[in-house]
Amino acid sequence: MTSPTPPAPAAGTPSGEPGSEFRKDMGPWANFALGFTYLSPVVSTYTLFGIAIVDGGPPMIWAFVLAGCGQFLVALIFGEIVAQYPIAGGVYPWARRLWGKRWAWMTGWVYMWALLVTITSVAYGAGPYIAILFGFDATVHTTVLCTAVLIVVAILINYMGTKALSLAAIIGFGGELIGALVVGIYLLATHRHHGIGVIFDTYGTEGDGSYLPAFLAAAIIGFYQYYGFEACGDTAEEVAHPGRVIPRAMRRTIYIGGAAATFTCMSLLLSVTDFDAIISGEVADPVVDVLYDAMGETGARMVMAVVLISFLSCTISLQAAAGRLIYSYARDEMIAGHRLLRRFAHARAVPGYALFVSAAVPLLIAFASLFSEDALTNIVSFAILGIYGSFQMVVLAALRARLKGWRPAGEFTLGRWGLPVNIGALAYGIFAIINICWARSPEKPWYENWIVLLCGAVVVGTGVLYMFTTHHYGRGGAAAGDAVPKDEAVSKN
Repeated sequence: MTSPTPPAPAAGTPSGEPGSEFRKDMGPWANFALGFTYLSPVVSTYTLFGIAIVDGGPPMIWAFVLAGCGQFLVALIFGEIVAQYPIAGGVYPWARRLWGKRWAWMTGWVYMWALLVTITSVAYGAGPYIAILFGFDATVHTTVLCTAVLIVVAILINYMGTKALSLAAIIGFGGELIGALVVGIYLLATHRHHGIGVIFDTYGTEGDGSYLPAFLAAAIIGFYQYYGFEACGDTAEEVAHPGRVIPRAMRRTIYIGGAAATFTCMSLLLSVTDFDAIISGEVADPVVDVLYDAMGETGARMVMAVVLISFLSCTISLQAAAGRLIYSYARDEMIAGHRLLRRFAHARAVPGYALFVSAAVPLLIAFASLFSEDALTNIVSFAILGIYGSFQMVVLAALRARLKGWRPAGEFTLGRWGLPVNIGALAYGIFAIINICWARSPEKPWYENWIVLLCGAVVVGTGVLYMFTTHHYGRGGAAAGDAVPKDEAVSKN
């Protein structure tokens, strides 16, 4: 699978300098398609549409606007960073350069687990659609088996190399457009049951109180939608002219992906026959219900095939990002087993063992989900918490470095807008994290009510324990904390 371990490269070396083993086989549009299929407007909308309606009714669509604006600020900050530090692995090497080794280690640890859980969440969400496509009942056990099969297929494609990854991303991009635009236009033309005003009708989801808590609970669909743009930076060493290409790809991912997701959600909302039946639980899967009503069994199955392409391409993109993060971590000797995990399959120019981990751990999480009564919501919520947490660790590191004198010097900068955008991105991220962790089911046992926060605490706690008992964070010769001017820099250890 891989070649023998080569001499350790100059860790964290940007592409184009000695030490980078990746090939520049990914073009600008493939890089954008990678981020787009990871963000995946079809996956997020189809996975959480029913849950969001039950929580907040049709106005939940405004969560796409809220999350889109907030994450666009984050994408602008990431664009500045990757333009100056185009290094494989994304948030981990960025945090290392902006703050230092310890902060980077914890950022990478949180992001790694969030990516691995997100892989599971996406593949798990595909289970019911696979069942419909092949005509069997979607039980908990068949969903987990479908999850496993999708993860295995995705990793086999990733093992084929960057060109195969690029092709899969572009095919997935086409599937996303068909699933979002073609299906959406068809629904609006043939199966529309409501006017645009329905997006202001709560259908009583607020109960006797304010609608705000109901909307914030339903906002999970928007929070889940708007990440994936960072994957454009995870492959920075495989793209020519990354300082120009990647920041532009990140921004495109946000506004094109966000527009497609909003349109997909809108077309489904206007095509729902009975919202009360969804909110009461009478209709368990409103997306499937709408597609069958509008297209019949044959048409619905054809759409399922396209949707499955979207889920598969999203899983492939996630695994690519996770594998490169783990490789970057191992290249800097920051994790146990780094000698194995930094091995590189030179024939295909991929980190073979790191990619293996990006499939093995999600498989274990999928089978562990059999013990959870509300597996999908819990998995998705923890994935969002971890991703947003690691994002904000980078945003905070950028703000700290900026206040200490860092001035972005890449091909993309925000100039005088950098500081206010940085503050806005941090404020949004903190708000989103609090909202995701908030307990909303007082009737449940405390450990179930706070399960997302508890899982986050376990990841951070084990990370801190691991970091200070192994001291892996101090290994490796990659630069750390050098974004801050030398006369103002703090300790880089």
